[in-house]
Amino acid sequence: MNFNPLFLLLAGFCFIFALRGFSSAQTARRGNLWGMGGMLLALIVTLGMTGGYRLAGVLTALALGGAIGSAIAFRLPMAALPQLVAAFHSLVGLAATLIAIVMYAVPGAFKIGMPGTHLGRSVLLEIGLGAIIGAITFTGSLVAFAKLQGILKGTRGVLRLQPFLNALTGLLILGALAGFIVLSDPLVLLILIALAFYLGAGLILPIGGADMPVVVSLLNSYSGWTAAATGFTMNSAVLIITGALVGSSGAILSSVMCKNMNRSLFSVLFGRRSPPQKGKEGGGKADTSSIKVGNAEEAAAILRHASSVIIVPGYGMAVAQAQRALQEMAALLIQDGIRVRYAIHPVAGRMPGHMNVLLAEANVSYDDVFELDDINADFACTDVAFVIGANDVTNPAAHNDAASPLYGMPILNVEDAGTVLFVKRSLGAGYAGVDNELFYNPKTMMILGDARKVCEGIVQTLK
Repeated sequence: MNFNPLFLLLAGFCFIFALRGFSSAQTARRGNLWGMGGMLLALIVTLGMTGGYRLAGVLTALALGGAIGSAIAFRLPMAALPQLVAAFHSLVGLAATLIAIVMYAVPGAFKIGMPGTHLGRSVLLEIGLGAIIGAITFTGSLVAFAKLQGILKGTRGVLRLQPFLNALTGLLILGALAGFIVLSDPLVLLILIALAFYLGAGLILPIGGADMPVVVSLLNSYSGWTAAATGFTMNSAVLIITGALVGSSGAILSSVMCKNMNRSLFSVLFGRRSPPQKGKEGGGKADTSSIKVGNAEEAAAILRHASSVIIVPGYGMAVAQAQRALQEMAALLIQDGIRVRYAIHPVAGRMPGHMNVLLAEANVSYDDVFELDDINADFACTDVAFVIGANDVTNPAAHNDAASPLYGMPILNVEDAGTVLFVKRSLGAGYAGVDNELFYNPKTMMILGDARKVCEGIVQTLK
């Protein structure tokens, strides 16, 4: 009796349990273990189905890839995790494109046809779709990596014809796909892949840094649909299940994040956005004379006399790698009997869960970390809100100014706290290009400087 389909189905269930585990920070590690177990099971069954064909070569490739991946993972700082995710997504896309080429060139190895024979149109469609989605994922992820790493800067608005070129390329891809299905010509397949490579880069190039969390999530979705398309061609249930799970969950997450950014997926992909404000009143440079600026010693004194503190981390904390100093500061406050919690906005950082990962690295208890919906009402009864590097996600303009690009975006209500301590490098605007009204609030004290140095200064004073 052939138990292989049963084991592959079991691997699919492991991936489902993994996805369920990722729904909570407390169970995310368990979800990782489920995913690893499912992948290992699928790999063993697949190797068994091939009868150990070229087993030595497969194991060598696995060992080499595992060694490279482990070396990167151990050396990479947590702040650079979004870049790593984008880079790895590109490899998934490239692998899918290469598999599509090999499936067309050597169909007999995949049991979808014989060399020299005309493949079925449904098979050619599946090969073409796998190649297209894989190529778009590859170059799109590379551009996302370059933007997150700071290699590409200021690309928004540079290519004014880019939306038109993207639309034209999309039509050409549809035409080339139709031609490939009818003609089954290898040259048409290569043209199709080249066009998809260009479209992947063209789609991501105009997108600004503020929208990168959505882009990373969307590229993750693309990689899933690529795997699913390949699974249909290879008649692989585990690839179809895994690809559908990754693709659908990534798409849903992208939609949720767009909602939390008060943006539509269309506006993110096509770079449509309200023009950024130039100052507090929407024109000219804002008057900063009313802003109260303090230092680490004053902040420590305010924190020491509080009974409750909510910490709001943002990308500025990640850039400065201030999470460990922040955790030490919080630990000292807790020793003094002060209640300390962390409030996480869904789009804080450069990717979903970015802040949660950084706090976990600093050994912050999961029980002290809360999402926006769970903690927002508590700011009104909190003595101090300590904002470290978060800007747009705390801007009251999202509630108060109908002309603001942020209007309607869910934010953390830090303005309701008794006192707001705002740690930031400068008084500059955030990614949205909008002045933060919170800076001008009489109960806000700005502590300007590197986030880690500020936290270290507060720690020294508290000690």
